[in-house]
Amino acid sequence: MPSRASCGALVLAAGAGSRFVGTTHKLLVPLAGKPVVRHVLEAVAASGVSPIIVVTGAVSLDDVLVEPLPGNPEVIVTHNEHWQSGMASSLHCGLAVARRRGLAGVVVGLGDQPGVPASAWRQVADTTAPIAVATYHGVRRNPVRIHAELWDQLPHNGDEGARTLIRIRPELVTEVACEGNADDIDTADDVARWQQLLANQGEH
Repeated sequence: MPSRASCGALVLAAGAGSRFVGTTHKLLVPLAGKPVVRHVLEAVAASGVSPIIVVTGAVSLDDVLVEPLPGNPEVIVTHNEHWQSGMASSLHCGLAVARRRGLAGVVVGLGDQPGVPASAWRQVADTTAPIAVATYHGVRRNPVRIHAELWDQLPHNGDEGARTLIRIRPELVTEVACEGNADDIDTADDVARWQQLLANQGEH
């Protein structure tokens, strides 16, 4: 089975963020001095999992990536022209890049989960299971590592990605206990809650 050296990261950042009401896309909202999605990308960069494939759709991330990520990892940005059809199309858009690069696996996460630390990306990437799922206090969340042999079994339509495969192939799944917080950002209230959480952490 593959090691982390042949496992890339896949960050899904294509959705419209329709539940977020504000003057900008939720991924670009400043959080502790940097855009939400930048927190995610810096965590992936710090994990050492490379290349980092970023799938965009509703909004460009060019401005977010003007400044190289710490450690200057390889970042491949690919645009999903069919992002409005749901997460499944974005997942396969990223997997197409992974196939061209000959990767043996990818660790998939979302661009709106700023509390997932580098350690979670690294721990999930380091597994040898066909499917590895990060857990936080016993609850399954992102990121999820998927071996290349299973990519064709992932749904091609709709708004589900790895969850469908996890549900129908439970015998392939290994849970990886991680530190961090996998709560995502969907609303302005979520941003305010995260701002307060990060402020509290800074006081300690």
